[in-house]
Amino acid sequence: MLKDYKICAKNILELAFPIIMGNLGFIMIGVGDVIVAGRHSTDTLAAISLATAMLNCILMLGIGILSTISAILSNYRGEGKDIRKYFFPSVKFSLFLGLLSSIIILIFIPIIDKIGFAPNLAKIVKDYFFITAFATFGGYLHCAVKEYLQAFEIVIFPNILTIFCVFLNLFLNIIFVFGWEFIPQMGAIGLAIASLVVRYFMGFGLLVYCLMKIKVQYYKDFNYFKDLIKVGLPSSLAIMIEFVGFNIISVVMGRVAGIYAAAHNILCTMSSVSFMVPLAISNAVSVKVGFTNGSKEFALLKKYAHTGIGMSLIFMSFSAIIFGLFPEFLVSLFTRDYELVKVCVPIVYTLCFFQLFDGLQVSLSGIFRGLKRTKIVMISNLIAYWIISFPLGCVLAFKLNLNLIGFWYGLFASSIIVCSIMSLYLKRIFKKLD
Repeated sequence: MLKDYKICAKNILELAFPIIMGNLGFIMIGVGDVIVAGRHSTDTLAAISLATAMLNCILMLGIGILSTISAILSNYRGEGKDIRKYFFPSVKFSLFLGLLSSIIILIFIPIIDKIGFAPNLAKIVKDYFFITAFATFGGYLHCAVKEYLQAFEIVIFPNILTIFCVFLNLFLNIIFVFGWEFIPQMGAIGLAIASLVVRYFMGFGLLVYCLMKIKVQYYKDFNYFKDLIKVGLPSSLAIMIEFVGFNIISVVMGRVAGIYAAAHNILCTMSSVSFMVPLAISNAVSVKVGFTNGSKEFALLKKYAHTGIGMSLIFMSFSAIIFGLFPEFLVSLFTRDYELVKVCVPIVYTLCFFQLFDGLQVSLSGIFRGLKRTKIVMISNLIAYWIISFPLGCVLAFKLNLNLIGFWYGLFASSIIVCSIMSLYLKRIFKKLD
């Protein structure tokens, strides 16, 4: 029995390790934005914090749907289907979602003035929105092709490309934000331009690689699009519910003071860095669970699920210890503003406990994607973040005057509730499989 779990862990790690490197690279692109913005000015950091908070809520709808491509195609592969023919449908679907997201972003720009941000921040946010609207095609293309390759368990090159783009993004950030030679200093707009260039580079880089690596076929299958919507839409809505739950805090607290929006961005970035490891494990588990679900190997499916959960919890326990031991040092990596550090450090201790349950919930989400049962993820997130977390956070922040840390207490409560609901439902599914 123990030998079987060791084999499962080895198989998950072989698939997950390159994804971990790529996910860390992807989040480090965001970290680079935060660090460069913080070095430029607190206003720049506050503005991109507000902009990315709102943009993520829009972009995650498409990314959430596309992130189910690997799980669905792994199920098909387990059933013995030739999944090479699903390349062009995946690309077309990503371009359609990119167009839809771009239109939504452009429509949202006039609304920014009515939210109540300081005028100097509102102008920067609108400019950042406008440029990002044209970057969605590259970002969605990259996501779709990366997920397509992941279904074949081809993960090394896509994630090496992501790591390379960390340095490319940092270089472009410095050039465009602070200026160099004939390039003027552009501040936050420079960050948006750098992101646009990097997203298209990543998208077309993977597109060319895929066309060279796999003999793709032209194929039309409307059942595939139905599966993407059926499995992907609840998963996408679950991610969007969670992202809105996190990012609405930046918007609400940003109206109180820009420093709170900047602090929340730093805390979310710190959390995201450690979150990338269980996220990679979750991606690997969804592929393995998807394949074993398609091939009806249910005993092996359960072993992969339990192994993935255990691996995520072990890593997040170590991460929580590191965060708890060095909170001030970690926060100071993002900003030299002493007042901003003072706001962040007390909340890091709450973040330590939050991370444990966050690692568990993302593992459970990956298992449900592999099983093609994602409605429970959406329902549990809706209950936890909007019925529990946000109202509780508002009471703690404004009625008890806890401000930002009050919202983080609410997020901690929501993570426990999400894990409880999904764990009970998974236990029920496993009983049926037995």
